Amino acid sequence: MMDWKFATTLIGSMPFSEPGDALKKILDGRVECPSWPQLSRGIKESMYVQTGAHLPGLRISGDKVFVDLDDYDPTDVYEAIISEDEEFFKPPKKCHTGFYGLLGNDVSRFRAVKGQVTGPISEGLQIQDVNGRSVIYDETYGEIVRKSVCMTARWQAHRLMKANDCVIMFFDEPSLSLLGSPFAQISEDDAVDWLNEAMDGVEGYRAVHCCGNTDWGMVLRTKLDILSFDAYNYSGNLALYAEDLKAFMDRGGALSWGIVPNREEDLRKETVRSLCAKLENAVDKLQSKGLDKNQIARRSLLTPQCGLDGLSPEAVDSVLDLLSGVSREMKRRYGF
Repeated sequence: MMDWKFATTLIGSMPFSEPGDALKKILDGRVECPSWPQLSRGIKESMYVQTGAHLPGLRISGDKVFVDLDDYDPTDVYEAIISEDEEFFKPPKKCHTGFYGLLGNDVSRFRAVKGQVTGPISEGLQIQDVNGRSVIYDETYGEIVRKSVCMTARWQAHRLMKANDCVIMFFDEPSLSLLGSPFAQISEDDAVDWLNEAMDGVEGYRAVHCCGNTDWGMVLRTKLDILSFDAYNYSGNLALYAEDLKAFMDRGGALSWGIVPNREEDLRKETVRSLCAKLENAVDKLQSKGLDKNQIARRSLLTPQCGLDGLSPEAVDSVLDLLSGVSREMKRRYGF
């Protein structure tokens, strides 16, 4: 259990091609729990390729990531999974320049450090076979994806702990918003089991992030420690799952509020005051459903609503200024 008291962190992606440009902003003090930047370098540094770097038979063609399920050799990855050889899943430097760039800095002074992998559902849905069918529906390869996500997250968390004693590991799951639709024919039980399987044995605080709307009750029933969501657009939806949320908070869970917008047109109209009002309204709504307002405040982190890729450098500064400003104001209001 950790009292975060409106500490700030980021989701991952940044609109820079060089790690130094991104890290200069991430490490300048506006972010209390820095994350390694996922850089704007094309498909080879996309979240799916980064997390799937050790998947057998993975191929890239244009902007598509796929595997021929009739032509891959799972021997090496199976041996690594069975023997729990985390070193096999060490991220290749060629597609993780932001990760290794962060580790080139002293981050021990920060409140925590954050890593991220693509979650098993999004990874399995976005990688397809040669016929365009998601590999998550293939029993054998789907299991390889889940186990690989888990081992990749374990390795990353262990390495980050050498840089900072407190690690937050995000499992990015944008495709959770597709559950229940024809694009993600996955049962609730399978979704819970697969998320738990991927988080198993991962040290630090385990977070699930979805930047769309989804069945939050289902997500809250997994073994996560932190729920990360787009509070700018969907803060009111969380109150629909008050019982699940209360049980989650009572067992030590925390909320990561994506309260700062990541679109330039929204940034231009928002202020620290307006975003604090939006956040307070959301917390008040949860309190009206029986949740403890002070408990929520103590166990809250703040982030942008999602990644920052696509923004101008000036807009990135606006996001970080708003993020740190909202954090300072909320801490002042709650006496932190």
